[in-house]
Amino acid sequence: MSVALLVLPDFFLVALGWMLRHKLRFEREFFAGLERLVYFVLFPALLFQAILRTPLSAGSAALLLQAVALVLAAGYAAAWLARPVLRAEPLAHASVAQCAYRFNTYIGLALSASLDGARGQTVMAVLVGLAVPVANVMAVHTLARHNGGNLVRELLRNPLVLSTMAGLACNFGGVQLPGPVDTFLARLGAAAIALGILCVGANLSWQGGRRQGALIAWMVAVKLAVLPLVAIGVARLLGLPPLDARMLLVFAALPTASASYVLAMRMGGDGRLVAVVISLGTLISAASIPLWLAAAG
Repeated sequence: MSVALLVLPDFFLVALGWMLRHKLRFEREFFAGLERLVYFVLFPALLFQAILRTPLSAGSAALLLQAVALVLAAGYAAAWLARPVLRAEPLAHASVAQCAYRFNTYIGLALSASLDGARGQTVMAVLVGLAVPVANVMAVHTLARHNGGNLVRELLRNPLVLSTMAGLACNFGGVQLPGPVDTFLARLGAAAIALGILCVGANLSWQGGRRQGALIAWMVAVKLAVLPLVAIGVARLLGLPPLDARMLLVFAALPTASASYVLAMRMGGDGRLVAVVISLGTLISAASIPLWLAAAG
Protein backbone atom coordinates (compact mmCIF):
# COMPACT_ATOMS: atom_id res chain seq x y z
CA MET A 1 0.00 0.00 0.00
CA SER A 2 1.31 3.48 -0.82
CA VAL A 3 2.46 5.74 1.99
CA ALA A 4 -0.14 8.34 1.02
CA LEU A 5 -2.96 5.84 1.60
CA LEU A 6 -1.51 4.87 4.97
CA VAL A 7 -1.35 8.52 6.03
CA LEU A 8 -4.79 9.44 4.71
CA PRO A 9 -7.00 7.94 7.49
CA ASP A 10 -5.37 10.09 10.15
CA PHE A 11 -5.96 13.23 8.14
CA PHE A 12 -9.57 12.11 7.65
CA LEU A 13 -9.79 12.36 11.45
CA VAL A 14 -8.37 15.89 11.26
CA ALA A 15 -11.04 16.77 8.67
CA LEU A 16 -13.76 15.19 10.81
CA GLY A 17 -12.68 17.25 13.81
CA TRP A 18 -12.86 20.42 11.70
CA MET A 19 -16.32 19.50 10.39
CA LEU A 20 -17.66 18.71 13.85
CA ARG A 21 -16.53 22.09 15.13
CA HIS A 22 -17.16 24.37 12.16
CA LYS A 23 -19.95 22.71 10.18
CA LEU A 24 -21.91 20.61 12.66
CA ARG A 25 -21.51 23.31 15.33
CA PHE A 26 -20.16 21.27 18.19
CA GLU A 27 -19.47 23.82 20.91
CA ARG A 28 -15.97 25.11 21.51
CA GLU A 29 -16.42 24.22 25.16
CA PHE A 30 -16.96 20.57 24.19
CA PHE A 31 -13.61 20.40 22.43
CA ALA A 32 -11.91 22.42 25.16
CA GLY A 33 -13.00 19.83 27.72
CA LEU A 34 -12.05 16.96 25.42
CA GLU A 35 -8.63 18.49 24.83
CA ARG A 36 -8.02 18.80 28.58
CA LEU A 37 -9.02 15.16 29.04
CA VAL A 38 -6.59 14.03 26.34
CA TYR A 39 -3.76 16.31 27.45
CA PHE A 40 -3.95 15.71 31.21
CA VAL A 41 -5.23 12.11 31.41
CA LEU A 42 -5.38 10.00 28.26
CA PHE A 43 -2.15 10.93 26.54
CA PRO A 44 0.04 10.86 29.66
CA ALA A 45 -1.29 7.32 30.30
CA LEU A 46 -0.39 6.28 26.75
CA LEU A 47 3.06 7.85 26.93
CA PHE A 48 3.87 6.38 30.34
CA GLN A 49 2.82 2.88 29.38
CA ALA A 50 4.53 2.91 25.98
CA ILE A 51 7.85 3.99 27.52
CA LEU A 52 7.52 1.53 30.40
CA ARG A 53 6.86 -1.39 28.02
CA THR A 54 9.75 -0.57 25.68
CA PRO A 55 13.01 -2.49 26.28
CA LEU A 56 15.50 0.31 26.85
CA SER A 57 19.16 0.25 27.67
CA ALA A 58 21.09 3.32 28.71
CA GLY A 59 22.97 3.14 25.39
CA SER A 60 19.92 2.93 23.11
CA ALA A 61 18.08 5.62 25.05
CA ALA A 62 21.12 7.89 24.88
CA LEU A 63 21.41 7.38 21.10
CA LEU A 64 17.74 8.20 20.50
CA LEU A 65 17.95 11.17 22.85
CA GLN A 66 20.97 12.42 20.94
CA ALA A 67 19.05 12.07 17.66
CA VAL A 68 15.96 13.97 18.79
CA ALA A 69 18.06 16.60 20.55
CA LEU A 70 20.00 17.33 17.35
CA VAL A 71 16.77 17.62 15.32
CA LEU A 72 15.14 19.90 17.89
CA ALA A 73 18.28 22.01 18.25
CA ALA A 74 18.30 22.59 14.49
CA GLY A 75 14.68 23.72 14.63
CA TYR A 76 15.38 25.98 17.60
CA ALA A 77 18.35 27.61 15.87
CA ALA A 78 16.44 28.08 12.60
CA ALA A 79 13.50 29.60 14.49
CA TRP A 80 15.72 32.15 16.19
CA LEU A 81 17.43 33.02 12.91
CA ALA A 82 14.09 34.44 11.75
CA ARG A 83 14.34 37.23 14.31
CA PRO A 84 17.28 39.14 12.74
CA VAL A 85 16.60 38.05 9.15
CA LEU A 86 12.92 39.05 9.09
CA ARG A 87 13.17 41.71 11.80
CA ALA A 88 10.17 40.04 13.39
CA GLU A 89 8.16 41.65 16.18
CA PRO A 90 9.35 40.28 19.55
CA LEU A 91 5.93 39.04 20.73
CA ALA A 92 5.03 37.44 17.39
CA HIS A 93 8.41 35.74 17.16
CA ALA A 94 8.37 34.49 20.77
CA SER A 95 4.91 33.03 20.15
CA VAL A 96 5.61 31.15 16.91
CA ALA A 97 9.26 30.15 17.39
CA GLN A 98 8.03 26.93 19.04
CA CYS A 99 6.18 26.04 15.81
CA ALA A 100 9.51 25.34 14.12
CA TYR A 101 10.33 22.34 16.32
CA ARG A 102 7.30 21.21 18.36
CA PHE A 103 5.53 18.15 16.98
CA ASN A 104 2.04 16.68 16.93
CA THR A 105 2.38 13.54 18.99
CA TYR A 106 -1.12 12.24 18.24
CA ILE A 107 -0.50 12.22 14.50
CA GLY A 108 3.00 10.80 15.01
CA LEU A 109 1.83 7.80 17.01
CA ALA A 110 -1.04 7.13 14.62
CA LEU A 111 1.20 7.31 11.52
CA SER A 112 3.93 5.15 13.06
CA ALA A 113 1.39 2.39 13.78
CA SER A 114 0.02 2.61 10.23
CA LEU A 115 3.49 2.48 8.68
CA ASP A 116 5.29 -0.09 10.84
CA GLY A 117 2.77 -1.56 13.26
CA ALA A 118 3.44 -1.98 16.96
CA ARG A 119 7.23 -1.87 16.50
CA GLY A 120 7.03 1.47 14.74
CA GLN A 121 4.68 2.91 17.33
CA THR A 122 6.98 1.74 20.12
CA VAL A 123 9.98 3.52 18.59
CA MET A 124 7.89 6.64 18.00
CA ALA A 125 6.69 6.59 21.61
CA VAL A 126 10.28 6.53 22.83
CA LEU A 127 11.30 9.33 20.46
CA VAL A 128 8.34 11.42 21.54
CA GLY A 129 8.87 10.66 25.20
CA LEU A 130 12.50 11.73 25.03
CA ALA A 131 11.69 14.80 22.92
CA VAL A 132 8.81 16.13 25.03
CA PRO A 133 10.95 17.50 27.89
CA VAL A 134 13.51 19.00 25.50
CA ALA A 135 10.89 20.69 23.30
CA ASN A 136 8.96 21.98 26.30
CA VAL A 137 12.08 23.45 27.88
CA MET A 138 12.79 25.29 24.62
CA ALA A 139 9.22 26.54 24.14
CA VAL A 140 8.59 27.54 27.74
CA HIS A 141 11.99 29.20 28.03
CA THR A 142 11.30 31.35 24.96
CA LEU A 143 7.92 32.58 26.20
CA ALA A 144 9.06 32.85 29.81
CA ARG A 145 11.92 35.10 28.74
CA HIS A 146 9.45 37.31 26.92
CA ASN A 147 6.82 37.63 29.64
CA GLY A 148 8.82 36.90 32.78
CA GLY A 149 7.23 33.50 33.45
CA ASN A 150 8.86 30.83 35.59
CA LEU A 151 10.48 28.08 33.52
CA VAL A 152 10.71 25.49 36.31
CA ARG A 153 7.09 25.99 37.39
CA GLU A 154 5.80 25.60 33.84
CA LEU A 155 7.78 22.38 33.34
CA LEU A 156 6.66 20.89 36.64
CA ARG A 157 3.03 21.50 35.66
CA ASN A 158 3.39 19.83 32.25
CA PRO A 159 1.73 16.37 32.30
CA LEU A 160 3.71 15.12 29.30
CA VAL A 161 7.03 15.93 30.95
CA LEU A 162 5.90 14.28 34.19
CA SER A 163 4.61 11.12 32.49
CA THR A 164 7.79 10.83 30.41
CA MET A 165 10.06 11.15 33.44
CA ALA A 166 7.93 8.66 35.38
CA GLY A 167 7.97 6.19 32.49
CA LEU A 168 11.74 6.37 32.09
CA ALA A 169 12.32 6.05 35.84
CA CYS A 170 10.07 2.99 36.09
CA ASN A 171 11.60 1.46 32.95
CA PHE A 172 15.16 1.73 34.20
CA GLY A 173 14.00 0.68 37.67
CA GLY A 174 12.51 -2.55 36.35
CA VAL A 175 9.00 -1.74 37.57
CA GLN A 176 6.19 -4.00 36.37
CA LEU A 177 2.59 -2.86 36.72
CA PRO A 178 -0.08 -5.15 38.17
CA GLY A 179 -2.36 -6.59 35.48
CA PRO A 180 -5.47 -4.50 36.28
CA VAL A 181 -3.43 -1.27 36.36
CA ASP A 182 -1.74 -2.12 33.06
CA THR A 183 -5.12 -2.83 31.44
CA PHE A 184 -6.56 0.38 32.87
CA LEU A 185 -3.74 2.46 31.38
CA ALA A 186 -4.01 0.61 28.06
CA ARG A 187 -7.68 1.48 27.78
CA LEU A 188 -7.01 5.11 28.58
CA GLY A 189 -4.21 5.23 26.01
CA ALA A 190 -6.34 3.57 23.33
CA ALA A 191 -8.71 6.54 23.43
CA ALA A 192 -5.96 9.15 23.27
CA ILE A 193 -4.91 9.13 19.63
CA ALA A 194 -8.26 9.34 17.82
CA LEU A 195 -9.66 11.92 20.26
CA GLY A 196 -6.42 13.90 20.13
CA ILE A 197 -6.49 14.06 16.34
CA LEU A 198 -10.14 15.15 16.38
CA CYS A 199 -9.09 18.04 18.64
CA VAL A 200 -6.34 18.96 16.14
CA GLY A 201 -8.97 19.36 13.43
CA ALA A 202 -11.34 21.29 15.68
CA ASN A 203 -8.59 23.80 16.50
CA LEU A 204 -7.70 24.63 12.90
CA SER A 205 -8.14 28.37 12.47
CA TRP A 206 -7.27 31.03 9.91
CA GLN A 207 -8.14 34.07 12.03
CA GLY A 208 -4.92 35.89 12.74
CA GLY A 209 -1.50 36.40 11.22
CA ARG A 210 -2.07 39.69 9.44
CA ARG A 211 1.19 41.27 8.29
CA GLN A 212 3.06 38.15 9.46
CA GLY A 213 3.14 36.20 6.20
CA ALA A 214 6.94 35.95 6.03
CA LEU A 215 7.21 34.78 9.64
CA ILE A 216 4.47 32.16 9.13
CA ALA A 217 6.12 30.87 5.95
CA TRP A 218 9.51 30.69 7.67
CA MET A 219 8.27 28.55 10.57
CA VAL A 220 6.26 26.21 8.34
CA ALA A 221 9.22 25.76 5.99
CA VAL A 222 11.58 24.99 8.86
CA LYS A 223 9.20 22.45 10.37
CA LEU A 224 8.15 20.61 7.21
CA ALA A 225 11.19 21.02 4.93
CA VAL A 226 14.35 21.73 6.95
CA LEU A 227 13.85 19.37 9.90
CA PRO A 228 13.17 16.25 7.79
CA LEU A 229 16.43 16.91 5.95
CA VAL A 230 18.19 17.29 9.28
CA ALA A 231 16.64 14.01 10.48
CA ILE A 232 17.96 12.13 7.44
CA GLY A 233 21.44 13.53 8.07
CA VAL A 234 21.32 12.78 11.81
CA ALA A 235 20.19 9.18 11.20
CA ARG A 236 23.15 8.62 8.87
CA LEU A 237 25.57 10.38 11.18
CA LEU A 238 24.56 8.25 14.19
CA GLY A 239 24.12 5.04 12.20
CA LEU A 240 20.54 4.45 13.36
CA PRO A 241 18.87 1.15 12.42
CA PRO A 242 16.41 1.44 9.45
CA LEU A 243 13.26 1.43 11.58
CA ASP A 244 14.64 4.02 14.01
CA ALA A 245 15.78 6.20 11.08
CA ARG A 246 12.33 5.97 9.46
CA MET A 247 10.56 6.91 12.67
CA LEU A 248 12.99 9.81 13.24
CA LEU A 249 12.08 11.10 9.77
CA VAL A 250 8.35 10.83 10.52
CA PHE A 251 8.94 12.58 13.86
CA ALA A 252 10.80 15.44 12.19
CA ALA A 253 8.17 15.83 9.44
CA LEU A 254 5.19 16.08 11.81
CA PRO A 255 3.17 19.30 11.90
CA THR A 256 3.28 21.50 14.99
CA ALA A 257 1.42 20.40 18.11
CA SER A 258 -1.89 22.00 19.04
CA ALA A 259 -0.44 22.42 22.54
CA SER A 260 1.66 25.25 21.09
CA TYR A 261 -1.50 27.35 20.88
CA VAL A 262 -2.43 26.50 24.47
CA LEU A 263 1.04 27.41 25.72
CA ALA A 264 1.10 30.70 23.81
CA MET A 265 -2.29 31.72 25.20
CA ARG A 266 -1.44 30.70 28.76
CA MET A 267 1.85 32.59 28.72
CA GLY A 268 0.62 35.82 27.15
CA GLY A 269 1.66 35.17 23.54
CA ASP A 270 -0.16 35.65 20.25
CA GLY A 271 -2.28 32.52 20.19
CA ARG A 272 -4.17 33.42 17.03
CA LEU A 273 -0.92 33.70 15.06
CA VAL A 274 0.21 30.34 16.41
CA ALA A 275 -3.14 28.80 15.37
CA VAL A 276 -2.60 29.92 11.79
CA VAL A 277 0.88 28.36 11.67
CA ILE A 278 -0.47 25.10 13.11
CA SER A 279 -3.38 25.04 10.66
CA LEU A 280 -1.28 25.72 7.58
CA GLY A 281 1.39 23.23 8.62
CA THR A 282 -1.15 20.50 9.34
CA LEU A 283 -2.74 20.85 5.90
CA ILE A 284 0.60 20.89 4.05
CA SER A 285 1.94 17.93 6.04
CA ALA A 286 -0.77 15.69 4.58
CA ALA A 287 1.19 15.93 1.31
CA SER A 288 4.73 16.54 2.60
CA ILE A 289 4.97 13.50 4.91
CA PRO A 290 4.30 10.95 2.13
CA LEU A 291 6.76 12.81 -0.12
CA TRP A 292 9.52 12.65 2.51
CA LEU A 293 8.92 8.97 3.17
CA ALA A 294 8.93 8.20 -0.54
CA ALA A 295 12.11 10.22 -1.07
CA ALA A 296 13.87 8.45 1.79
CA GLY A 297 12.93 5.08 0.35
